[in-house]
Amino acid sequence: MTITDLIPGLKGHGRRRAVDKVEELSEDVRSLLTFKMAADDFFALLTQDRDDVYACWDEERSKRHEAEEIVVQQLASIEALRAENDQLYAELLALKAAAANAGAVTVPPMVRPIDGPEDQATAPIDVRPLWAARDAGLLGPGDDTQPIEGI
Repeated sequence: MTITDLIPGLKGHGRRRAVDKVEELSEDVRSLLTFKMAADDFFALLTQDRDDVYACWDEERSKRHEAEEIVVQQLASIEALRAENDQLYAELLALKAAAANAGAVTVPPMVRPIDGPEDQATAPIDVRPLWAARDAGLLGPGDDTQPIEGI
């Protein structure tokens, strides 16, 4: 027991006592310290999130740089392939022209042999003058009694 407990006049009316005020202030301090610890924890989380964002930002920057290098290499490769394609196409055209020239028929048709199977006629060719073909009836019906105008 304390002296304030023994003397009723010293007890006061509750809230006016210094002990009560100290206890109330210590509760406020505890509450404020709790808020401060929560704020410190939240600030630590924010700082960690900021560091994660900066790390992701640096990673994105390096990946973008790598992607740009790959694109530059691919464009150079495409240009080299296009040049090679143009060269090969020119060679192909030259080879096609050489093959066409090698297989070209340079002999006039009346002198050309027809012994090969690709040159075989489907029927014997009847070569005679037009008047002989007319007299033989090979030209079909026609009115040859009328003179041709202009001749």
